[in-house]
Amino acid sequence: MQDSPAIVVKGLKKSYGDVEAVRGIDLEVARGEVFALLGPNGAGKTTTVEILEGHRTADAGEVRVLGHDPARRERALLERIGIVLQETGIEPFLTVEEAIDLYRGYYPHPRSTGEILRIVGLEEKASSRVNKLSGGQKRRLDVGIGLAGDPDLLFLDEPTTGFDPSARRNAWQVVKNLAALGKTIVLTTHYMDEAQNLADRVAIVVGGRIVAVGPPGLLGGTELEQTRITFSLPTGPEGPPALPDSLGAAASGSGWVIVTKDPVQVLHDLTGWALTEGIELVDLSVSKPSLEDVYLQLTGGVAGTES
Repeated sequence: MQDSPAIVVKGLKKSYGDVEAVRGIDLEVARGEVFALLGPNGAGKTTTVEILEGHRTADAGEVRVLGHDPARRERALLERIGIVLQETGIEPFLTVEEAIDLYRGYYPHPRSTGEILRIVGLEEKASSRVNKLSGGQKRRLDVGIGLAGDPDLLFLDEPTTGFDPSARRNAWQVVKNLAALGKTIVLTTHYMDEAQNLADRVAIVVGGRIVAVGPPGLLGGTELEQTRITFSLPTGPEGPPALPDSLGAAASGSGWVIVTKDPVQVLHDLTGWALTEGIELVDLSVSKPSLEDVYLQLTGGVAGTES
């Protein structure tokens, strides 16, 4: 069983009246993997995650979470998963330690309070009341409560929404701590840099279907596996020098851009031309498409209502 996937989904479908929120999703999440589910509002990712959590039932398809059908809400499964929603209602006058202890009491084999505090970085706030915590500290407490039962699988829904950059990096470290413990994590986020830094694999959902899945650095297809070379040319009395047509450069703002699948050869030709002509390549930059570039191209900037 330990070698079997943590999550298996085949042909998942879900509609709300005439609206098809999920239109046949297939995916697998390996045990110990950090898996990010990305997509614009209305793409169907929230519905998919709620079905995995057992909060909604599928219209069609097969779903197995840790070997169980989540729609059956079996105790054997519920004891092994943790869920961190975007907002968690915690009694504000409890201390951090009391809040974690309260939730630990619901599980047969909870993780120790001290270890949970260490994992989420709240050891120094153990005796602080919940209503005295900062936004980032409250979010870390949410994760701590999600860990109360020592789950094998943790669902994290938009864990850093509204965080400042420092708080986001602290939250990322919490997720990395969990991954180091061998936990399986399913993450939803609108931050592409977050997915790129945390996830072993990502899936992009558009229109109720998965349009791409794979490691963040390799996602997309051959049309996205290209390198961008950007630079500017000095302007003399007669204007900027003419570039060789063979470089395939295109004007971009006040500079130039070359998009190529053979960056080594193009850079060789470009810098060779510049050295021969005695021309400076101003602000020369070489970059691969980021996960955000891939995401925007695959989604086409689709927006809508969350589902």
